[in-house]
Amino acid sequence: MSEIEYVDNPAQHRYEIRDGETVAGLAAYRLPDDTHVDFVHTEVDEAYNGQGLASNLVAFALADVRAKGRRIIPHCPYVAKWLKRHGEEFADIADCPA
Repeated sequence: MSEIEYVDNPAQHRYEIRDGETVAGLAAYRLPDDTHVDFVHTEVDEAYNGQGLASNLVAFALADVRAKGRRIIPHCPYVAKWLKRHGEEFADIADCPA
C-alpha cells in the first residue's frame, strides 16, 4: 500500500481515497444548487475494508465542503450514519433530509 490520500475530484463529482494511482474508495455527490453538496453514495474497495478509510474520507470531505463555504445534504446512508456518530462539529452545515 502506498501513501493514502484523500482528494476532491470535481470533474467526476466525488471525493476519492487514493492509494497511489488506485482509487480505493469514493464518496459521490451532486450539486443541486450553489449552496449544497448532496452526498449520494460512499464505497470502499473490498481490499481496503476495515481500515477506517471511509470514515476518514467523510471527515475530509465535510471539512472541505465547510472550507468552501457550502452546506451538505447527507442522502448517502453512510454519510448520514457518520454524522449521527461523529458529526457534532458539522451540524451547523448539515441539512438533513426529512
